[in-house]
Amino acid sequence: MGYAHEIPGGAAWSATVRAARTVTFTARGADANLSLLLVSADRLDRLNIPDTLKAQMSACIRPPMVLMSDRGQALASVTGSSLDWHDALTGFGHETHLERFGPSSYGADRNAWRRAAHTGLVSELTRHGLSEVDLHGCVNVFTKIAVADDSGLSYSPGHCHVGDTFTLRTEQDLLLVATTAPHPMNPGPWAPAPVLVEVGIAEPPAPDDPSHTFRDESARALDETRKALL
Repeated sequence: MGYAHEIPGGAAWSATVRAARTVTFTARGADANLSLLLVSADRLDRLNIPDTLKAQMSACIRPPMVLMSDRGQALASVTGSSLDWHDALTGFGHETHLERFGPSSYGADRNAWRRAAHTGLVSELTRHGLSEVDLHGCVNVFTKIAVADDSGLSYSPGHCHVGDTFTLRTEQDLLLVATTAPHPMNPGPWAPAPVLVEVGIAEPPAPDDPSHTFRDESARALDETRKALL
């Protein structure tokens, strides 16, 4: 039996997931956002967004890309998605992004207390012996940030709908840390959507595995990780 957990809107979550697992995130509301960090279970590697994008000639995350570490290893492969764009350029939100909504605190709002992604991510990192210094560039699952006509960045409302999915295959044991706080560029009201996370057993990659054949760089990252796991 696999693992399933619904992350409430505006909340944070973390878990250590073994290699050769599928991790599927499902949006439970429109314009959902999941800011996701990946750290190797041995703490030697973490997601490197610039290298991941540059090596695979992309401005976003989509199948069959490989999420690469600081050392060029494969942390996870994107094996499925109902959307063609997941943001990896703009990072996670901070408390200053919430000022337009007015003051909020646990004492006044209880579980509806508004927390930025930064707060949630740091809180989850500390549960695993890490800290704010371990923050790094994230994948904003379900969010599209496009280049506007004036070369600025533009948030794309309506990109994500209820039921949209994003699936990873873990290539090594990983610590996943995530928050469902809204994307900082979302201009709408405070309405964070829940996200369902489901973990199952992955099928062994075939010789023509799309992530391995995608680019020479993705194949090299996967080979480096698989050699390290021998």
